[in-house]
Amino acid sequence: MKRNVISIGLAVLIVLTMTNCSDSKSTEIITGADQTKEYLPYLKGKNVAMTINHTSTIDGKSSLDSLVALGIKIVKVFGPEHGFRGNEPNGAVIQNEIDEKTGVPVVSLYGEKGEKLKPMPEDMAGVDVMLFDIQDVGVRFYTYLSTFHYVMEACAENNVELIVLDRPNPNDFYVDGPILEEEYNSFVGMDPIPIVHGMTFGEYAGMLNGEGWLENGIKCDLRIVKIQNYDHGKTYILPLPPSPNLNTQQSIQLYPSLCLFEGTVISQGRGTYFPFTVLGSPELKDKYSFSFTPDSIRGMSERPPQRGLECYGIDLRNYNTDIFRETGRINLGWLIEFYNAYPDKEKFFTVRSNGKYGFDRLAGTARLREQIIAGKSEDEIRASWEPGLSQYKTIREKYLLY
Repeated sequence: MKRNVISIGLAVLIVLTMTNCSDSKSTEIITGADQTKEYLPYLKGKNVAMTINHTSTIDGKSSLDSLVALGIKIVKVFGPEHGFRGNEPNGAVIQNEIDEKTGVPVVSLYGEKGEKLKPMPEDMAGVDVMLFDIQDVGVRFYTYLSTFHYVMEACAENNVELIVLDRPNPNDFYVDGPILEEEYNSFVGMDPIPIVHGMTFGEYAGMLNGEGWLENGIKCDLRIVKIQNYDHGKTYILPLPPSPNLNTQQSIQLYPSLCLFEGTVISQGRGTYFPFTVLGSPELKDKYSFSFTPDSIRGMSERPPQRGLECYGIDLRNYNTDIFRETGRINLGWLIEFYNAYPDKEKFFTVRSNGKYGFDRLAGTARLREQIIAGKSEDEIRASWEPGLSQYKTIREKYLLY
């Protein structure tokens, strides 16, 4: 066994890798969680908490069930948006519970009105070490990233070591989008990074520590179990949908470009069985021939926008997503196209109950919305992302593990 120790600021980041000869000959990607020999000895005799969901598996089985069966003392589980079992729709309030199978208490980090997004000191009491193992998709506004930030911060504040069981990022082959501006900080964007950040959770942990982005610049004591046979750009097909509305590899690749439409009147297919692969609106019947009709689907989208209304637009289920790999860019053309096609442009960008544009929270800036309204070209818009985007790429290089 080989142990590489990397110091980041005041924190110690311990990266664990295996050098088994038979494994070195394999090209199969092996997640951190599946490398139990790397971390089981360290957990023996300790009170262990886990931040996990349905994607947290060891050899295809629930990591909670597996570790309990292996004699590890799991004292608490923390669950993100969509719940510990990953079967709740977006935005659904998740309650605390007791896991029926193991009897382990489950603390929701996605409670009512966002009242509890971060583990409290009382939640961390008696915990020796926290395991984090959730599949990400590599996009700033995917809320697992914010949950990770808060969990890491809570560990640092309560002197609990954090072990990240790293997993591949299926959108890690490019970095793109405007950098989040501080005034648009929210649970769909907490740190000054672009829409597509190009990092695994293990790498992002190093950045949070190294750049001092945790509250008051506090540092977290980290151990990262690296992925074997993995490098940025290597194709990785997720074995499980990371959330109910990202249910295909196609939707995962389209998500960085299509999620911005959640701040508009355009449906992204929530309320269908193919969300984030279509775009449309009832107001565009004269513009497009393809159509779909959102409906309530339990566990996916129970109150989708445009429910029961036929939406006209484009079908991207067969769109060649290799173009994102080739260009290294999200698709801004669809946003510009639909804004220009929509008849009542004053209503295209939706306003939240607080009077602010939800689109701006997702974009991390008001400038993108303003540029689209002003008729700016994609090249002009992209030029405005500099020098921030290039500066981020330089910072990112310091923390890459693969």
